[in-house]
Amino acid sequence: MIGLIPPATLAAVVAFWAFAPASVTGYGWTLTILSTVISAWILALEWLFERHEGWRLNRQELMTDVFYVVLMTTVIGWAANTFADSPLHTLKVSLGLATPGLAKLPFLLQVFLVFFLVEFGQYWMHRAMHNWTPLWLTHAPHHHITQLNALKGYVGNPIELWLISLSVIALFDFDTTAILCAASVGQVVSGFAHANVRADPPWFYAFFLTTIRNHSLHHSVGYEETRCNYANSMILIDRVFGTYREGEGVLVGQDERRRLSIREQFLFPFVPVLDAWKRRRGGGAPSATQALGN
Repeated sequence: MIGLIPPATLAAVVAFWAFAPASVTGYGWTLTILSTVISAWILALEWLFERHEGWRLNRQELMTDVFYVVLMTTVIGWAANTFADSPLHTLKVSLGLATPGLAKLPFLLQVFLVFFLVEFGQYWMHRAMHNWTPLWLTHAPHHHITQLNALKGYVGNPIELWLISLSVIALFDFDTTAILCAASVGQVVSGFAHANVRADPPWFYAFFLTTIRNHSLHHSVGYEETRCNYANSMILIDRVFGTYREGEGVLVGQDERRRLSIREQFLFPFVPVLDAWKRRRGGGAPSATQALGN
């Protein structure tokens, strides 16, 4: 029965956006309020149905996670809108691109299309991050987390968080409520895919959508072990492109499972440059790598 909780939560969220009155779905704070409720629900499930004792949430982990949630919904959200979504929309208007027919499609079909477009882009961005060193340096801090919890999907270097938030949705004329619903669907699936919840969903969910089993394997110790199951929420994409791997991880992290502080996560992509600069100076100061390791 516990395995039915993720699909039931997903169905409840979709039903909310589909049937709530326009005065509710159109309210500016509805997505934020619902996102908070979803996060609180999955965190409560971690307490009720713990999957691994070693992933049990403590105060330090929770405060770090909350910091990144706030960062993602404020600074990163602003940066994504300012430097990606708004310019894309301006380009769309200047080119006279219009897809008014999309908003007339059935609501669930619109939700699926938005969800798929976002997931497809994230899959290739995520895959590139595991196959090109400059991008890996931005993404590696996310893989230095040493336990999985409901809010861990928000944790990472700000550059990576901005890159992973990019999408082409601004080029299309989907109904706004469908876009918001797709965002909530992504949060539910990604939340459970990172959560310490003893819930293994049935096949009709797990074949198409990412679960904690898929994603914990992606977070396994060792760089090569991470090069699978790239889809944030739609594991079907991995199945199609041959990057799916069956299994589950328990020990997660990188570099002998050393947990990074927020400062270390922010500086991580620049460590090679800082080390090279210090070597050129020939000083006796410790390298950035050594400094971060202390």
